[in-house]
Amino acid sequence: MSVTAPKGFVAAGVAAGIKASGDPDLSLVATADGRPVPAAAVFTDNKMTAAPVLTSRSHLERTGGRAAAVILNSGNANAATGAPGRADAQAMCATTAAGLGCDPHEVLVCSTGLIGIPLPIEVILAGIPDAVAARTDDGGAAAAEAIRTTDTHRKETLVPVGASGAVVGGMAKGAAMLAPNMATMLAVLTTDAEAEPADLQEILRAAVSTSFNVLMTDACRSTNDTVIILASGAAGPVARTDLAEAVGQACADLALQMAGDAEGATKVVKLTVSGAASDADAEAGARQIARSALCKCSWFGQDPYWGRLASELGSAGIDFDQERISVAYGGTTVAAGGVTIAHDQATVAAHMTQRHLVIDCDLGLGDGTFTVLTNDLTHEYIDENTGGS
Repeated sequence: MSVTAPKGFVAAGVAAGIKASGDPDLSLVATADGRPVPAAAVFTDNKMTAAPVLTSRSHLERTGGRAAAVILNSGNANAATGAPGRADAQAMCATTAAGLGCDPHEVLVCSTGLIGIPLPIEVILAGIPDAVAARTDDGGAAAAEAIRTTDTHRKETLVPVGASGAVVGGMAKGAAMLAPNMATMLAVLTTDAEAEPADLQEILRAAVSTSFNVLMTDACRSTNDTVIILASGAAGPVARTDLAEAVGQACADLALQMAGDAEGATKVVKLTVSGAASDADAEAGARQIARSALCKCSWFGQDPYWGRLASELGSAGIDFDQERISVAYGGTTVAAGGVTIAHDQATVAAHMTQRHLVIDCDLGLGDGTFTVLTNDLTHEYIDENTGGS
């Protein structure tokens, strides 16, 4: 159930001393033999781009989509750190490469934590040899632990690739600033399926579009978002459709775990807008609701206040007819034709007490549809994010 489940990979997680708590904060995922394999990545589109993103993107371009390792630290994002930050990211890659016996540009780098604070680079460089020495073929769990920030638990996944015998393993971190594209998150996926870099890139981008890119908790977009996949090929060739499905499932599983662990959240909300004039309208409407503090507060209060949903849809700049909208909570329709209708209030109330809410809004205008994963807004979220945390 980890990034080392696919054949050909090792991993480690150690406490280098970045975090004052002494918790694990340095993670390594690498090929077992230190040789580069086909790789692909999808990065944040935030123009305030962190140094590790710039470095990893450059390395993949230089190698034509091949990598031997990913070195990751938590506790500091190495974002808004200028040229020194870029030099630090390169130094992390070079030190990792020296330990593995590969070239520095065959190492990718990720960082997560506070923005605008220089990396404690000497601490990190001193810890990398420990991570290299600790790598094992059962080190995936330790690696997943070491990338946590405000996550309350590690996030891992394992999905079979059809009936081929190959698998896709993965780990992720993410608990806040979850908004497209993608969410405050890092994820590393591995597979022992055989695949070329170009195919991996297409498969990963498609998987991200229906998983991490539909995850939206607080509408804040990170500087560091990165999803990386490495393919050892140790299990041989597989059907492309099977690999695409497995990568998609792995990303969806990790995204759902992230939604469930969002800072302070008590609800995971699967919100679908259907009946829109277009898919684009449905997406715009769903995202309008998902970023609404009013709607989020109603979910926290277990209040099926459908009027808030309708109000957000009406202000989303999409085709809208207030006399056609219907809304359902947990499959029970509470409004149709733009007005409240008779319904089983006890059933709806029971649904609103659940951890996972399902809300459907039908605009009654066409075939457009879009589903977003989101959360409620709680006192704990505010407490967690007061004072720069």
